[in-house]
Parts: sequence; C-alpha cells; structure tokens
Amino acid sequence: MAWEGKLEKINDYQFLIPKSHNSGMRVDGIIYADDKLISDIKKDNALQQVANVASLPGIVNYSLAMPDAHWGYGFCIGGVAATDPEKGGVISPGGVGFDINCGVRMLKTNLTIKDLAGKISKIADLLYQNVPSGLGSKGNIKLSFRQEQRLITEGAAWLVKSGMGVKQDLECCEENGAIEGADPDSVSERAYERGRRQIGTLGSGNHFVEVCVIDEVFDDKAADKLGMELGQIAIMIHSGSRGFGYQICDDYTRSMAKALLKYGINVPDRQLACAPINSPEARSYIGAMRAAANYAWANRHALMHLVRESFAAIFVVNWQSLGMELVYDVAHNIAKFEKYVVDGKEKELCIHRKGATRALGPGNINLPDRYKDMGQPVIIPGDMGRASYLLLGTKKAEQQTFGSTCHGAGRLKSRHNAVKTLNIETINRDLKSKGIEIRAAGRKTILEEAPQAYKDISDVIGVVSGSGISSKILRTKPLCVIKG
Repeated sequence: MAWEGKLEKINDYQFLIPKSHNSGMRVDGIIYADDKLISDIKKDNALQQVANVASLPGIVNYSLAMPDAHWGYGFCIGGVAATDPEKGGVISPGGVGFDINCGVRMLKTNLTIKDLAGKISKIADLLYQNVPSGLGSKGNIKLSFRQEQRLITEGAAWLVKSGMGVKQDLECCEENGAIEGADPDSVSERAYERGRRQIGTLGSGNHFVEVCVIDEVFDDKAADKLGMELGQIAIMIHSGSRGFGYQICDDYTRSMAKALLKYGINVPDRQLACAPINSPEARSYIGAMRAAANYAWANRHALMHLVRESFAAIFVVNWQSLGMELVYDVAHNIAKFEKYVVDGKEKELCIHRKGATRALGPGNINLPDRYKDMGQPVIIPGDMGRASYLLLGTKKAEQQTFGSTCHGAGRLKSRHNAVKTLNIETINRDLKSKGIEIRAAGRKTILEEAPQAYKDISDVIGVVSGSGISSKILRTKPLCVIKG
C-alpha cells in the first residue's frame, strides 16, 4: 500500500513522519533516505509500519527506519526502536523478526585476485558441495539435546572448544559470539527439534557465502589497520538461526498476543504484539531470543569452518597459511539492552534492530580492544551482482540512531514479484558478463535474489555515509556466490 500520509523532508538524508499523523503515535518517525530512496520506500507499507511502531509504550525519541527499509512483519525491515523499561517500555518479537540474529561475518585472506585466476569456478563448486544450503537443509553436526542446550548458552565458543576455529575468532564477534542470559528452559521442544540438525547450514532466501575482491578503498588508514588492501580477496557469510529461531519467534508472537489483553496494551497492528520488559512474558521471550542469537553465532561460526576447510583443500595448505582471519561478525535481527543518553541522562534501553546493524563509535566500552580507537566494523552486503561495503560505526550513530545503521541494500521487488517479472536467462547472462559465478539450488532462488530485486547498494551507502551514521572503509565486488 503506497504511503499517502504526512511526510516532511528534514534534510538531504532524513524525512519525518510527525506524530500528529496519527493520534496513537507517541513519538515522531524518522526515515534515513534521499529523494530517490524515499520514493521507493513510499511504494509499500514500510512507512505505515514506522508510524505504527511509534505507538509502542515506552518508546524513546523516535521510531526509526534505515535507507534499506521495506515492508516486514510488525516492524519494517530496516526498523529501529528503543524502549525505556522505567517508563513502561515493551519488547516486541515483531521488532526482532523470525530469523533471530540473522547476520553477516567477513573474513579477510592473504590471497589476491591473481591467486584466484582459473580457480573461481572450482572454488564455487567446492563451496556449494561443502556448505549445506537451501530450505530445510541439514548439516553434518549432530547434536544431542544436552549439546544443543550448551550450544545455545555458549554460542560460537562451544564450537571453538570443539576444535572449530580459534579464540581470536570470538574477539571479532559482536558479544564475543554469545550473549549472556540465554534461557534453555524458555525454548520449546519444537524449536529444539528444528535446530538439532541445522548447525552449519546456510538456509534459504537471501542467505549466502560470497567470495569477493576489494575494488576500492576509501579510508587507507582504517583499511591498513585491518590488514586489508586493494585487490585482496575477502569472504562474507550471511545466515541466521534457521528453524530454531523461526520457531521461537512463532511461539512467542502467539503468547505475546495474549499479553496485550493482560496488560491492557493497544497497538495498531497485531504483529506488534508485545509485553512490558519487566513482565514474565518478556523475560521468557528475552531468554529464548538470546538462545536463538547464540545459535545463529554458532551457525555462522560453523559455516566459516566449512569455508576455511574448502579453501585449504583448494590451495593445499591450512587456513592459517591463507590468512583467513575473521574481521567481524554483526547481528541484524535482535533486541539488546544498551546504554544511551536521553535528555541528558544515561539510561539502559531496549534497542530493537530489525534488519539493522549495530554501529558503535570509537571509544565505546562494548568494543574489543583492537577496534576501540576506530569504531565497530559494519558489514553491509549488497546483492549478488553488485558491490558490498565495509564501514565503521560512529559517535553520531550513537547520538542519533541508538548506534544503528542499515543492514543491506533492501528489497525493491517482493520475492513473488521478482519471480513473476524477471527473466532467468537475462540474469544469468548479466552475471556471467561480470565474471560472477553463481551456485544455487534452483531457478526460483536466482530470480528472487536477482540484482534487479534490490535497491542499488551505492544509494543506500550514500545515505548512511552522508548522514554520518557510518563511515566507509572499502568496497568489494563479488566473484562467486553460493545462494541458500
């Protein structure tokens, strides 16, 4: 449904939905976009969802949307909202999403584009063979019930203890690869069942493994500190909590609907079902959500292990010799308790990020020592035919967006519309002309994830960079992509 409500341009990168748009709005809505992107965002229901989120009890400052915003469940994808527990603030599963802690990690290597000459097709084939992908895919890691409970408590660290990766990997993950407070008892039997065989699997939809080359550097000092340079090969892994997280969201969206009646909360959309943060319902959801977040960090860690093994097999050396070190791992769909200054006073708030990336600035106490003086690495993938970016978080993001930025290019066409309107031969020909190798389970996945189905990532990056909520380090271009 196209937006026909109030919308005011604040500056080149911000638009305002005034709270006078709707009597239920407690705060204004702010959308980070330029003139081109806002015209696309207005075409679906995303702006109405921004206005709806502004009605949540205890919401602080603004209901926010990033430039990759598009329609989602409850919150728009690209939505950010902070609620204050001391003022009746709530937590909403719709503000996190079904794929809890869907996120992306980036590895660097000491390989260059010349080292991959004549090998890209072989690398694509081996990755596709070694990385289980597609709907319902199952991995080679078989967990007992007790092992699964340990994994959702310890996250990626449990796999490091099992011999996958090294301790340094954990230092380069948001929350060190495991957020405290996961509650195995708040997870349903069905969620355990769905997650038991899916660790180390890519899944379906927009999830991917991408081998890429750095083709432009914007910040030489930051790139040098990261050990990254022009022509260097990097790898991105994008996946989440699979059926485990989906089931948790499904379980709790139903229970939260009952909480609306219990606590007398009125929301304009039932998909915003929520509960007061200090309530038993919220505490139970938070414990289960954190369990799913830890599952996702472990899943991406296992996928990284498979990627490292694949490259080691291709080049007949161990992964350490290839310099396959983790740069960083960020979450996209999560609610976290973080401290920000509101009206001159530091407060702990519940930050919902739905299709949005944390972007902490230099000096933040939550960053590992290696990134303290530069800010948090922010990985923003584009689509399988265009560029992706590595950026840094900023102090301005902490001041304006609760330390948040975008998470990708954002869909331009729905999956259904992409399948209906795009031509597979044209897509394959275009990708081949760019030298990009694609491996996917079927025709439908390629159509759904075609570059034409997404906004141009350079437009999105232009907004977060121009507005100062992220700072560009470098850009990469895809060489081969394994799609879910």
